[in-house]
Amino acid sequence: MNMIITNDLVETFLKCPTKCFLRSCGEAGTGNAYAAWVRIKNDVFSIEGTKRLVAEVPPDKCAIGIQAMESPKLAQWNLGTDFVVQSQNLQCSSHAVEQIPSAGRGRTAQFVPIRFVFRNKLSRDDKLLLAFDARVLSEVLRREVGLGKIVHGENYSTLKVKTSALASDVRKLTDKIGTLLASPSPPDLVLNRHCAECEFQNRCRPKAIEKDDLSLLSGMTEKERTNFNSKGIFTVTQLSHTFRPRRRPHGLRDKRERYHHSLKALAIREKKIHVIGSPGMKIEGTPVYVDVEGLPDRDFYYLIGIRIKVGDSAVHHSLWADSPSDEGSIWREFLSKLIEVENPVLIHYGGFETVFLKRMCQRYGAPPSGSRAAKALESPINLVSVIFGQIYFPTYSNGLKDIAGWLGFKWSDQDVSGVQSIRWRDTWDQNKASLAKEKLITYNLEDGAALELVTRAVAEVGRQDIRPSSEAAGALEVVVADNLDSKMSLWPRFRSSIDGFETINKAARWDYQRDTIYIRSDAKLKRAKRKGTRRAKRTIRISKVVVCEPLRACPRCQRKATQTFRKITKCLHDLRFSRSGVTGWVVKYQFQVFWCPACRAFSPWPKEFSDRSIYGHNLAAFSIFEIIELCVSQRSVTQTLNRLFGFEMNENVVCRFKERGAEYYRETRKNILAEMVKGNLIHADETRIRLHAKTAYVWVFATFREVVYFYSETREGSLVQSALGEFKGVLVSDFYAAYDSLPCPQQKCLLHLVRDLNDAVLDNPYDEDVKRIVTGFAELLRGIVKTIDRWGLKSRFLHKHLVEVARFYKRIAKTELSSAAASKWKDRLEKDRAKLFTFLSHDDVPWNNNNAEHAIKAFARLRRAIEGLSTPNGIEEYLILLSVCQTCKYSGLDFLDFLRSGETDIVTFAARQWNRRVHTVERKSNLGGGELNS
Repeated sequence: MNMIITNDLVETFLKCPTKCFLRSCGEAGTGNAYAAWVRIKNDVFSIEGTKRLVAEVPPDKCAIGIQAMESPKLAQWNLGTDFVVQSQNLQCSSHAVEQIPSAGRGRTAQFVPIRFVFRNKLSRDDKLLLAFDARVLSEVLRREVGLGKIVHGENYSTLKVKTSALASDVRKLTDKIGTLLASPSPPDLVLNRHCAECEFQNRCRPKAIEKDDLSLLSGMTEKERTNFNSKGIFTVTQLSHTFRPRRRPHGLRDKRERYHHSLKALAIREKKIHVIGSPGMKIEGTPVYVDVEGLPDRDFYYLIGIRIKVGDSAVHHSLWADSPSDEGSIWREFLSKLIEVENPVLIHYGGFETVFLKRMCQRYGAPPSGSRAAKALESPINLVSVIFGQIYFPTYSNGLKDIAGWLGFKWSDQDVSGVQSIRWRDTWDQNKASLAKEKLITYNLEDGAALELVTRAVAEVGRQDIRPSSEAAGALEVVVADNLDSKMSLWPRFRSSIDGFETINKAARWDYQRDTIYIRSDAKLKRAKRKGTRRAKRTIRISKVVVCEPLRACPRCQRKATQTFRKITKCLHDLRFSRSGVTGWVVKYQFQVFWCPACRAFSPWPKEFSDRSIYGHNLAAFSIFEIIELCVSQRSVTQTLNRLFGFEMNENVVCRFKERGAEYYRETRKNILAEMVKGNLIHADETRIRLHAKTAYVWVFATFREVVYFYSETREGSLVQSALGEFKGVLVSDFYAAYDSLPCPQQKCLLHLVRDLNDAVLDNPYDEDVKRIVTGFAELLRGIVKTIDRWGLKSRFLHKHLVEVARFYKRIAKTELSSAAASKWKDRLEKDRAKLFTFLSHDDVPWNNNNAEHAIKAFARLRRAIEGLSTPNGIEEYLILLSVCQTCKYSGLDFLDFLRSGETDIVTFAARQWNRRVHTVERKSNLGGGELNS
């Protein structure tokens, strides 16, 4: 039997599915004074609003109750009130329905549902409830009801709502409620903000505490909770075991730490305050604690509580406003109190007071510039901002009542809350009852005292003298999160509070025992130690001697050389390559240097000594090859060359090889990019790299034959614009929005989309709507891939699939989706439609971004060797050389041969290599033919 879905069930479902289920089962709550007050206010407002509408309509044109719906199509009334409309399993109790007569022949009368809401500010839930009334009414009338009205607020304002725009949301909502009511078991218990207003609060919260449910942590969103559940974390205790202290990057140490739910859970489990980062709160003056009571629905502030610290005691002032007209007077009185205080420092808790101070200055004027009050208003201290993300109290929320209660503060009325104060103020407005006013002033005064207590605790936690340790400070047990041992390390640092244990542990280290203990009794170790520190004499073996002829004239001015200096002898350390290997090669050069008195220039050294370096070109080429293509660190390259060839280089020499090589090939990378921009296709991607103190990004642009890499400080799209601004071909990329700024045809990587769709199915295994969308897309793409496998990337064969694409989108547009995940995927597919199937209309455009991802892998291998050890300039040099290396590999060229050739144009080098191969083949064929003839 289907349950009837009523207005009440829809309203409660919007607040909490559990409450909706309990209401449908007829379970009685323990009561909530605020909820009862809201219900009475709505009923009274609805009755008064109905009277106002009825007064405007002639008696014979007004129908009340069941008479209104006896035959709605033939109704002669203009206004119907207080009747029930039912269609199948949907039922609504309409406050009122207005009938607008037809505008002409052939047109039907229009029915407009009306709802009454006593609040001044409306929410989306109010509009959805009106749209639910419209849906039920439209099903009864069998005609569209596309407009509704909400009468609300003190002035009975009328808001017209286009209910047809909410029809889809209402349909999904009723489907969810139907599924909920059909289930024999209640939904998963989830606490939310509505709990403070709910009559089932005393039932649900104890159950959540018993289960140790994650929803107890008030700062956790539904998305975060779902993410934790997908990892198998369902309780606060489980979550507490996941916290790991992490060393923050140097560049982020001055920024506020993000909020850690796991650390909050750990604080609750350990029942101790946990601190992360450096919470600081400087109160240089007299603390003035401010707590304000108001009616958010009316933007009316009626009570300002001021607590001024005077020595060891405090003075409290309660500034009361009887009506909105008195608001300005209590604001001026508040400013006068501040002026009386020596160097006042305003301290408040939460954003309500922040908005209050700003609005009061706008409404009634700020204090004179330079006055005590003006200085205090310029820099108030919001205690929540000091606590959030830095100080974790062992409470489920960061609410003032929770934290102060944990610190030992007691309110005279334990059930008091902000929503209850709204009810008290309304009671006072109705009958001016002194008891209600006394309750409000007492509640405000106690909030000020609680604020002072929490402020003292925060100041005590943030004192510098307790930061190094995790011992209790006074009555508070404070744990510094950075001092917690990380379980992630296989070799955690040994710490002990026992004197001498750390020294004893240090004495057991391997190098300490070998170099200090064993060496005293082992002669072999002593000789090895002495031999290792002794530096062997190096004998240089000269491979060749070159005597350079002296210059007869100055190369600059062609004047005859007259003044010569002594002969200079320099050895060039290089490598010599052969077919079978490589060997060290030392060439001694003997040459003369002369000075030209005319142009005052010295004669150059032999060209082999580039920049007067004693290391040759082949050695530099081999070093760059090892660093870039083999991803060997500079230190390892230096050690290898010194050990195998007898050089005495240090790491700086190899680093200079890289620097000079990057400068030499900078223009080469520029030319590669220019050729790519002239083409018809470019693949683009980006990835991160960690430097000393920050995180930067590397962008890669690739084709089938070329690759270029660029360094960028940020992930913004300015580099893409400058590099590819003139590109007119098709850009293949992932779904990062920076690429969308280019005014060229784009193809998004469908492989990325397939992976995301697959994850969506795994994350929602029982969601048939998601599975239907994913299956349809898979069938569409499978047919396209089959065509590509047979005919290649030719548009004349792929163009036929555009019909299937249109059919797929038409099908999902007509599909009614009930789940949020499916709706999200439907919106994403429709948004990216123009960029998902561009390859069907172009030749040789792939449907994936594998070219760029393959180039990213090459950089990832290099990144493992250099990450965290280089500077931005160093990374840029690596990327220039890597661009040349990968372009050579994509073109079928040997990177080392290109480096040794000294050529800067890859196309020219490729042509020369091709000609050489052709000549080699011809020579071998000629030799073979000669042998046969002989």
